[in-house]
Amino acid sequence: MTPVLRTLWKDHKALMAGFLLALAVMLFFGVRSAMFWIYWSDPAHREEPVAAWMTPGYVAQSWDVPIPVIRDALGIPPETRRKTIKALAEERGLPPEAVVRQIENAIAMHRATEPARRP
Repeated sequence: MTPVLRTLWKDHKALMAGFLLALAVMLFFGVRSAMFWIYWSDPAHREEPVAAWMTPGYVAQSWDVPIPVIRDALGIPPETRRKTIKALAEERGLPPEAVVRQIENAIAMHRATEPARRP
């Protein structure tokens, strides 16, 4: 450790601990943001066929539609988090394919009425 860091640590432990904690949090969210950017920049993840393992949020991100479009089509309250299409179908007593069709219809209706956002 350099003499300056030793002096700072000796004289200002709480301040240095806070700085190191802030640095760790910044690095965590910076790496997380970079990973999301890399994942969603891959064309293989755009407009993936809707599958039972996906969540409504994943579908909305993949198809570039606002999440309320998917939520409204399925009647999902905004506070519902991370349920797969399969889990939503089981709750309703429907086959997952029926829920997938609802989502695909909602995407098609949204695309027919709204201009595309992606180049």
